[in-house]
This record gives sequence, C-alpha cells and structure tokens, in this order.
Amino acid sequence: MNKKYKIGDELELNIEKIVPRGLGLAFAEGLTVFVPLAATDDRIRAEIVEIKGRSAFAEIVSVLKPSADRIEPPCPYFGTCGGCDFMHLNYTAQLSAKVAMIRDCIERIGKIDYQKDIAVVESPSQFGYRLRAQWRADPQTGEIGYYQRNSRKLVDVKECLVLVPELQAELNRCRANLSPELAAGTMQIDAAAGDNGEVSTYSADLLEPTKEIGFTAAGTRLAFSARSFFQGNRFLVDKLVEVAIGNASGKTALDLYCGVGLFTLPLARKFTNVIGVEDNEKAVELANANAVRTGLENIDLYAASVRDYLVSGEAPKPDFVLLDPPRAGTEKETVMNLIALEPKRISYVACEPSILARDLRRFVDNGYAIESITALDLFPQTHHGETVAQLVRTESEAVS
Repeated sequence: MNKKYKIGDELELNIEKIVPRGLGLAFAEGLTVFVPLAATDDRIRAEIVEIKGRSAFAEIVSVLKPSADRIEPPCPYFGTCGGCDFMHLNYTAQLSAKVAMIRDCIERIGKIDYQKDIAVVESPSQFGYRLRAQWRADPQTGEIGYYQRNSRKLVDVKECLVLVPELQAELNRCRANLSPELAAGTMQIDAAAGDNGEVSTYSADLLEPTKEIGFTAAGTRLAFSARSFFQGNRFLVDKLVEVAIGNASGKTALDLYCGVGLFTLPLARKFTNVIGVEDNEKAVELANANAVRTGLENIDLYAASVRDYLVSGEAPKPDFVLLDPPRAGTEKETVMNLIALEPKRISYVACEPSILARDLRRFVDNGYAIESITALDLFPQTHHGETVAQLVRTESEAVS
C-alpha cells in the first residue's frame, strides 16, 4: 500500500532532472515531487507544501549534498524574489536545463518524436542584459521591487543584477520619488530602456507622459516605449531576428503579433509585400512610424487581433509567416485558419515551450514538418527562454 503523505511532511529526495517551469523532479514512495530552486543530482531535505493526487510540490529545507551544477547565487534576494529562479545553477547547467525542458514539452505534450539537435544561442552576458522590467511599488512604505515567489508580497529590491544600468538607475529614481500621495495600494510601473541611454516608464498611477525611446535592430532604428512590447535582452535582439527570418524571401510575408515592427521591417527588405498584424494600437502607431522613417513602402499594418484578421478573409496566401504570439499562445481556431492559408514556411517564435509544443502538433498533423528548433537564452538566470521553430509545408492536406 502506498504511503500516505500530508502537507508539512519532510522528505529526503534525489533530484533526477529539471523539468518544465524550472522545477526539480524527484520521487518518493508512490509520489512524484516537484521542487523549485533545485539542481540535477542534488540530495535535499524538502517540505511538502501542496499535494495533488500522486504528485506534490515541496520547498527545500536544506541541501544535504549539492549538485556539481550548483553555485552560490550572487543576488541577496534569490529564493525570495519571484524573478531569477536559475541563479543557483552554473550557466552551462542553465542552458542544458532549458533545452531539456523544450524537448520534454515537444515529446510529452506535442507527442512529437523530434530527433534533431536543438541549437542553443547563449547570451553574451548573463547579467546586466534586461531592457524591460515590471516593478511593483508601495508608496506608503517607499518600497519598490518585485513580488515574492508564489505570493503578492513585495520584495524591496535595492539592486537588480539582470537590469541594464539605465534601468537600475531608473529603479533608484522611482524609489526616490515614491510618495504616499501617488496611490493608496501597490502600484505597477512598466519600464524600458533603449540603446542610447534613454528610459521610458508607464504607470496608470503616474501623470508623467510615457517617453518614446529607440533601439537599432537588424540595421533598422525602431521606436518603442514602456507601453509597447519589445524583446528583453539587449545582446540578442539582432540574433533573434536573424534566427527567426533566416534566409526566407519571396512575394508575400505575414508578421502576426508584429508589435512595433521588429520582424516586419527586416522582412520588408526580403519580400515584395509584408503584412503586419497587432492588436495593440499604440504598437501599430509606432510600427507605422518606424516603417515611414526607414522609407519602406511595401508594408501594410493592421490594428486588429490576429484571430479577427484571419477570420476576416483579408489575408492573402503567403509564402512565409512569422508567428510571435504572447506567452499564453494563440487560439486553436487561429492556428487552423493560418494553416488553411497554406504558407510555404512558418517561423514560430515562442516564449513558452508547452504552448509551442501544443501548436507544433497541430501544424505537424496538417502537412508541416519541423525543419529546425533553436533555443535563444534571452533570460539568463531564469527558467524562461525564447524558442524558434522553423516549419516547412510538405504536402496538401484538408484542415480538420
């Protein structure tokens, strides 16, 4: 008979590997245990904090025998702050874990037997890379930082090691200007940095206007702000564009979830016509301005949801589609309507491997083959990353 477990029980566990969400996987008698902030081959004592059937979540009480992958985290907030959950791993181990998580999702969720290697693009710097941040602030206490792990409690962060210097300076400025008159409760501040020292901030609780800033990517100057999405790693923006577009060229390209035009503008130099679709109207305004500034006249931009655009019947049959949805992914209907257009090639840029795996299954079931998968480490010190899957249409099949 299986042993009965309860919340608060402590177990000695061997961590077998790191699985999606960056959790360590271990086994007890009749129980699968997931442990955050663990390393492969750790021997730990952990306390059960949640039980779901034959699975449990546990927190490390002590590390009895540390893994060779484990290092001393340089950040004093590690383990409390909800941000960097891989800072206890050396960089080689971080990259290996991320590739393993991608492959696990493709095989377990997508049910796809992908035998090829998954290429890895390292971040040139593992600290001081982050161009965007979302801070929480309490004007009553003067605290500003991030939420605790699995909590809405605020961690007052004096220095964040992954921020570019410009954002660290902005964090200091925001702290100095917090006043009880700003808000009665916790407020949110979005911040972004360009590549020339400028910073943009936005908060619903602040009256100051949101500044437009710029970043040069793939040879093009792009304007964006804290109110529009932009990629987060200062050192890998160009490489992401290169990997996502590759050697694609032709007559018509669709850039779905195009944001401020990071991929749209480089595509316009390789295709006769490019259509960008984005439901954030402010981002579309910036994308239009970016296109005008570069003198590109072969771009059409739509301020609409990708779902509505594909349902409308306005989309042409494209040679190439670049699909870059938000973390939550896109709807099955949207994927199937895209497949119905029969694009010759699709480049799927994903920040959540489980969603990527789900959608890859749909593409594979409808006449597409996975040509390559590349992992780009846009978020060192965290379990997050960016994955680019290149798909090619192999046959005509009825969309089901």
